[in-house]
Amino acid sequence: MSSSISALAIQITQIIWIDVLLSGDNAVVIALACRSLPGRKKNIGLVLGASAAVIMRLLLTVIVLNLMTIPWLKIVSAVLLIYIAVKLLLDDGESHSMDEAASLWHAIKLIVIADVIMSLDNVIAVAAAARGSFPLILFGLILSIPLIIFTSQLFIALIERFRALIWAGAALLGWIAGELCLTDPILSDVSFLQNDMSNYTASTLGAFSVLIIAGLFRQRNINTNPLSDDQSG
Repeated sequence: MSSSISALAIQITQIIWIDVLLSGDNAVVIALACRSLPGRKKNIGLVLGASAAVIMRLLLTVIVLNLMTIPWLKIVSAVLLIYIAVKLLLDDGESHSMDEAASLWHAIKLIVIADVIMSLDNVIAVAAAARGSFPLILFGLILSIPLIIFTSQLFIALIERFRALIWAGAALLGWIAGELCLTDPILSDVSFLQNDMSNYTASTLGAFSVLIIAGLFRQRNINTNPLSDDQSG
């Protein structure tokens, strides 16, 4: 009896630690998507975004093993994640010009799409720690809600003080996209890509691609409408 209780306690501890470690990237997406929303809408966006993330993780838990074996899925997901990161950068300061309800649902839509892409690691880690126990998996997913909300609030507070963190957060999403790309089944048999240097290179390329693409689009917008930059200041 005592051994089973100890084993359960170890599993719960592992799940809590996994949630703490892996909730950060989801929190970055939520913080970037919700940063320009007005006060009350920002809080609603945080709660709905974190809840949507957990619901998507619950759905992914059921089908994650099948998803992991589909060739090209992770590569396509990585490209989509880079697109989302660039869009979050280009949306900076534009949400105020939108209707409040529209900007809220726009933010939640981006959060849900990004969470579907990035939640695979969390789902797999929690499922492994839970040893297939659905109640423990559910516990881990529910626990991640307050962790994501708290971390998102912290990131938003930091972003409001240090605007450069917006670019750093978007670059992080690009880094994750680079890592995701190399784990696709289509590349698993390419031996020279399966090492730390290749992982680092792919992640770095993902991060820089986000910054370069967003920078080029911003420069094009400034050249197209030179007054927009002055008006935004």
